[in-house]
Amino acid sequence: MAAEPDVQRQLDVLREELGQRESEIALLLETSQMIGGELDLDTAFEAIAERARILIKAETLLVPVLNEEKTAYTYQAGAGTHADEIVGQTLPIGFGLCGWVLRNGRPWWRGTLSELDEEERQRWRNEAGTTLLAPLVGRRSFLGGLVGINKLGGGEFCERDLKLLQLFAAQAAIAIENAMAMEKVELARREAEAHQIELQRLNRRLNDTNLQLEQLSLFDPLTGLPNRTLFRDRCLHEIEVARAMRTRLAVLLIDLDKFQDINNGYGQETGDLLLKAIADVFDGLLKTGSTLSRVSGDEFAVLICDTDADAALALARAMNERLVAGVAADGHTIPVSASIGIALYPDDGHNLSTLMKHADLAMNSAKREQCGVHVFDAVRDMEKHSRFALTQHLREALEREEFTLYYQPKLDLASGRITGCEALARWFHPERGMVPTEMFITALEQTNLMLPFTRWALKTALRQQLAWRQRGWDIKIAVNIPPVVMMNPEFLPVLDLGASASGLTLEITENLFLGDLDRLARVAAAIRERGCTLSIDDFGTGYSSLQRLRQSAVSEIKIDRSFVTGMLGNKDDAVIVHSTIELARNLGLRVVAEGVENEETLSRLAELGCDSVQGYHVCRPLPPEALEEHFARSVWQPLSLVSRQRRKARA
Repeated sequence: MAAEPDVQRQLDVLREELGQRESEIALLLETSQMIGGELDLDTAFEAIAERARILIKAETLLVPVLNEEKTAYTYQAGAGTHADEIVGQTLPIGFGLCGWVLRNGRPWWRGTLSELDEEERQRWRNEAGTTLLAPLVGRRSFLGGLVGINKLGGGEFCERDLKLLQLFAAQAAIAIENAMAMEKVELARREAEAHQIELQRLNRRLNDTNLQLEQLSLFDPLTGLPNRTLFRDRCLHEIEVARAMRTRLAVLLIDLDKFQDINNGYGQETGDLLLKAIADVFDGLLKTGSTLSRVSGDEFAVLICDTDADAALALARAMNERLVAGVAADGHTIPVSASIGIALYPDDGHNLSTLMKHADLAMNSAKREQCGVHVFDAVRDMEKHSRFALTQHLREALEREEFTLYYQPKLDLASGRITGCEALARWFHPERGMVPTEMFITALEQTNLMLPFTRWALKTALRQQLAWRQRGWDIKIAVNIPPVVMMNPEFLPVLDLGASASGLTLEITENLFLGDLDRLARVAAAIRERGCTLSIDDFGTGYSSLQRLRQSAVSEIKIDRSFVTGMLGNKDDAVIVHSTIELARNLGLRVVAEGVENEETLSRLAELGCDSVQGYHVCRPLPPEALEEHFARSVWQPLSLVSRQRRKARA
């Protein structure tokens, strides 16, 4: 009979152990499902700490995690008594039982004491019974451990607690690794989003900058009207349309009479306001589809589509009548007159070049005859205008060397020395006297004599440079090269003039960048191989872009005089000059300002960091003998130091 209670007690013990096993298994399964699906690292650590504490019935459960260098560990999470006081602390790998487990990659429980030597056994004996540690080992790395401190209800952790904690740690390590991987993915995603946002911001800035550059390159900054380049583009397009539709169009060139007198009398600021008001007046008289352009300082151009001579003449007269009645500007009503020339397509030309020339001839006739408006007349205008009458004499002028070169000095602002000159062609005709440069250059282009003329100019400039070098003046000479010559296959052999060619600077216009950039790059490279440098003349009036400047072999930018002369009184011109200098500096290019006509402009350019200047304030174009006298007596103070001092004083 006594055996039955013993059997019953054994059955009760077995049932209790079985229930405990089932509870532990259920807890492990539940925990595995929970942390296996948790991808947030902090939440996963907290869940692991709490479930592990329940599993081994510990007062406190901590989760130490190794750093990437395996030199220290941080208590990443914890649950139970005083856990919040410990979580977040970082300790070196050599400190405490945690450090021992993390260094050795082995679990710790009181039975571990028997495996240690006497010295270590004595060291850890006091902590052995109250602490249980299991390593967290993932598939790819050693992560850290799980630390149980003090058994609930007193007593010591046993080997069974260790095995449960190790089993739990194996599951937890996988969950932690997954969460860590997802955290890296999330971090990478956020970084990618941040980069994308930054890229979008930079793209918006780039688009804004490109729009500003396009605005500057295609529109007149004062009036907002299309500039000469955009006007020509629209004319070319409408000529093609008119050719296809068999319609007519008209080009009007408008030159304001004696506008300089208005600037002198009322001031340049009032003159600028007047130009804007005149643009508004003209725009109000035009029909839809017409294009109004400001092509130079006081010169406008109009393109009228689907029109005839009578309608174009009526419009031109209405424009002049409106100007003569007076235009309001800056509190004044200022009467203005204009000379307007009209050329019609296809009557007066089948291409834009011819139309513009004939409109120019008609405008000059209107100015000469003081009739206000003049429609191109082939017989009268061609006979009266010496530009065409002189064409037949050009070849003889080349053979007789009637042309000569004047030189306009360039002042280097850093040193205060004349370091270069621009060669400017002059033609003194035996019968007609001094011929305007624009007139004979245009005639040379029309008669295909531009290449031999350029050959003469280069040889003459080199001879002059050699003569100055022999006298101790190291002067770099710049020669203008028209686009038609630059892209001529016969041009490069012209530069094979020996080692002396290395002293030349070839000035080209921005229009070259509208063509075949690859071909231009090859020609530019060949020019540099011959020791010459390239400069962009009249910069700011064409289509030059950052990308095209980077791809070219250009060494220098020359700011067009139309911007320089107005920079002190016109904010838009000042912005263009400043921006161009900054652009040149950023691209590693020298910058030269043309049209410097007073000390104030010179000083301002020095402050902005301009390299060189040329203009009447420095010296007018002179023949070599007169220029040599100028060299001898010319003394300039280096302005780079002055400008730095002024900027420093302002700061």
